[in-house]
Amino acid sequence: MKQFIIILTALIMASTGLYSQDLQDIKLNAPDKSRGSAVMKALSDRQSVREYDAKDLSLQDLSDLLWATNGINREDGRRTAPSAMNRQEIDVYVVNKDGAYLYDPASHSLKGLTKGDFRKAVAASQDFAATAPVSIVLVANLEKLGNPASENTRLTGAMDAGIVNQNINIFCAAVGLVTVPRGTMNKDELKQALKLSDTQALMLNNPVGYPKK
Repeated sequence: MKQFIIILTALIMASTGLYSQDLQDIKLNAPDKSRGSAVMKALSDRQSVREYDAKDLSLQDLSDLLWATNGINREDGRRTAPSAMNRQEIDVYVVNKDGAYLYDPASHSLKGLTKGDFRKAVAASQDFAATAPVSIVLVANLEKLGNPASENTRLTGAMDAGIVNQNINIFCAAVGLVTVPRGTMNKDELKQALKLSDTQALMLNNPVGYPKK
């Protein structure tokens, strides 16, 4: 009986540990602001793609992608994506085979949150999304906008998430990456993996990768 209790305790610790292990932070490369096609060419090339090469994104591509998504582009801390009243309530999370990370625009780095491959949680019922090497998940911190329970607050957060999402799509088209904007995801599992509070709302996600060969 004692041995059974020890084994059961170990199994419980192992299962809860999935959401408690820490990841190492990742310092990203300086973004290459000179790359990419002309904006009209990027708009012409923009398309939703649901097949991805299995190769990991290079650190430079990931760095440039995150800066374009919602990085700081001015000395006063304003971003590549506008937000209502400059509240900057959209947080950018990265999910890959190693774990879940939070993008920190101020230090241009990824803060490790939880070890484990949560790409299937991003994909939910659409398996193709789990094959992308990286998924970008957009979360609105509704407290920054006022009353989190207000319909107007949620609509504003959704609007700002859509603007950030478009940055992802245009950047990918400009540099030869592929992606598709999505609203489907396993929100309960991702809320745990991303360590979200009840006033942080999961909005959109983008699987991102290289074109499938």
